Amino acid sequence: MTYNWMAALAFLATLIVLTWSARFLAFKVPALQRMRQLNRGADREKLSRNRYRNAVKVNNRSGLITNVIFYILILPFCVSLESRPFWRYVVDIVAVLAVFDFFYYLTHRYLFHGRGPLVKVHSLHHQAHTPTYVDALYVHPIETVMGLSLFLLSIPLIAVLTGAPLNAFSMAVATLIFTQLNIINHTYVNLPGFPFKTLTYITQVHAAHHVNMDSGNYATLSMIYDRFFGTYEQPVGRATP
Repeated sequence: MTYNWMAALAFLATLIVLTWSARFLAFKVPALQRMRQLNRGADREKLSRNRYRNAVKVNNRSGLITNVIFYILILPFCVSLESRPFWRYVVDIVAVLAVFDFFYYLTHRYLFHGRGPLVKVHSLHHQAHTPTYVDALYVHPIETVMGLSLFLLSIPLIAVLTGAPLNAFSMAVATLIFTQLNIINHTYVNLPGFPFKTLTYITQVHAAHHVNMDSGNYATLSMIYDRFFGTYEQPVGRATP
């Protein structure tokens, strides 16, 4: 594998454009606009507390540093601009997300919960019993670096296993899915069933995990591993953010 800085730049540019476009289109929907305003109101109150605001700043800084190091030193070896059949794009995206979610499940369950050595680190995030948008960022920097690294390193792992760099554009899509699901699952929503049933499920199934430190639902992108290992908890609804 060679250092392909052009592919890395294409990845970053695609990720930025996709993120901006997705948010722009999503918040053209009136129901989602209302949910954004509700979350912003709750988030402003939380961010008015110095301790909370400082924790979010430290978390953002640690995430930024982790991303920059990976994007400069590792990503260019793992992506290319080589075109591939559509099915291969899908397989690579699913593979990276599935591998990450498996290792995150194990890390989350056995290091951050139960008698794990990092329970106190994770307890900061679990101070949010009724999470809203900003609680996705209210995380200890150790946890942020670990969780983000698990995802980022899933890219070179799949590249090594497949014997070639992965397409930069497909990895941008995988990264978009990873980042947005980790934000969405903390966001408060109160939406009509159709067409928002899946969105509501994503948020409520993670809300169940925030009820207490001993709950299940340890995976973050899907409940496949929780169902397989018997730690699935039913979704929990709540009336207010």
